[in-house]
Amino acid sequence: MANPVSSAPVHELVLTRFIDATPHALYRGWTEPALLVKWFVPPPWSVASAHIELRPGGAFDSVFRDPEGNEHPNFGVILEAVPDRKLVFTDAFSTGWRPTGRAFMVATVTFEPENGGTRYTARVLHWSEADRQEHETMGFHVGWGIAADQLAALAKTF
Repeated sequence: MANPVSSAPVHELVLTRFIDATPHALYRGWTEPALLVKWFVPPPWSVASAHIELRPGGAFDSVFRDPEGNEHPNFGVILEAVPDRKLVFTDAFSTGWRPTGRAFMVATVTFEPENGGTRYTARVLHWSEADRQEHETMGFHVGWGIAADQLAALAKTF
C-alpha cells in the first residue's frame, strides 16, 4: 500500500530553480550557522541565531526576529545530511528526539550540479493538506523564493 502522505501532492510544496553557484557553496549556506543567519528569511524579518548539529538527530534550530523585535524560536532536527547534495530536516522533533508538540513539515533540500551551477530544489512535505495550505498562505513560494535569491547572492561571496 502506498504511503498517502509522500505520494499525495496535496501535502507538498516545491520550489526549484537554477542557481549560479556550486552545490558546495549552497550546502555551506544551509549548514553553517554563521551563513544561515544571513539569508534564511525574507526582510524585514531576520535570523537572530542558528544552531546546527550536522548529523542525523542533530539540532536544526533558529530564532527568527520579526520587524518589531519579537523573537520566534524554531526547533527541529536533521534527518539526513549528504555533503553538497542533500539536507533533510523536520520540525516534528527537537534534539534528543523530543516531540515538538506540532509536527508541521519535513523539508528536503537538494543541490544537483547543472551547467556549472546548481539545480536547487526545496521540497516540503506536510502532515496534512491543511498544513500545506497554511504554509502556502503564509507565503511559501514568495518567502522561500526570496530566501533562495538571498542564498544565491551570498554564495557568490565565498
